[in-house]
Amino acid sequence: MKKLPSGASIEIFETLDSTSAEAKRRAAAATRGPAWIIALHQSAGYGRRGRAWTQESGDFAGSLLFSADSDTGAFGQLSFVLALAVHDALSGLITKGDIRIKWPNDILVDGAKIAGLLLEMVDAASARMLVAGIGVNVVSAPAEAAYSTTRLLDYDAAPMPLALAETIDANFWAHYQIWRKDGFAPVRRQWLERAAGLGAAITVRLPNETLSGVFEDLDETGGLVLRFEGGTRIISAGDVYFGARNLDNS
Repeated sequence: MKKLPSGASIEIFETLDSTSAEAKRRAAAATRGPAWIIALHQSAGYGRRGRAWTQESGDFAGSLLFSADSDTGAFGQLSFVLALAVHDALSGLITKGDIRIKWPNDILVDGAKIAGLLLEMVDAASARMLVAGIGVNVVSAPAEAAYSTTRLLDYDAAPMPLALAETIDANFWAHYQIWRKDGFAPVRRQWLERAAGLGAAITVRLPNETLSGVFEDLDETGGLVLRFEGGTRIISAGDVYFGARNLDNS
């Protein structure tokens, strides 16, 4: 079994239901990782809130399983570490294009979604593990109702799964070590430097309401600071759309 420079093992499967589901099964079987699970095809890939993730042959689908040796309250910060890693990995592949991170878990190129990220906590075999699921549009740009999408092929880049996993892995562990040593502050600073829509009007859809305002900042926990007439509000989870929009009927 091949190991990456970080020490993570890596397995590439022809077909899986979901790389994250397989990573969870490994955690339940007492695998401690770090371990990468890659699939050339997924029959039941998923993203945030259980939404289906479409993957064509040639697209990237991978999950990293690793031990969560930190306070539970800090686990959410690792979503931002993961976003930095994928952003920086894609920046090394795309020579022309504005690559940004869309809060909380998408990577955009020229405003179009190219990658989605999902960090999940797993309690298995008396150990707390994290599963970092990553999907990257390499050869296809699936249609989404609310967002435009793009693919690496449009930017003359089509890395093989192993090469892309190696690049993401190197970037993740570099940022992870900074986070472990210096905390969230440097991660937050670097994330804001790469943020999409900072200082601009956005709309945030929450489970029971929709809010519009200005994306002002990221707070010390990773919450989105939304400024609107009368004050500010910290958003811990929600779907962000650029501009002021009426989404009540969409």
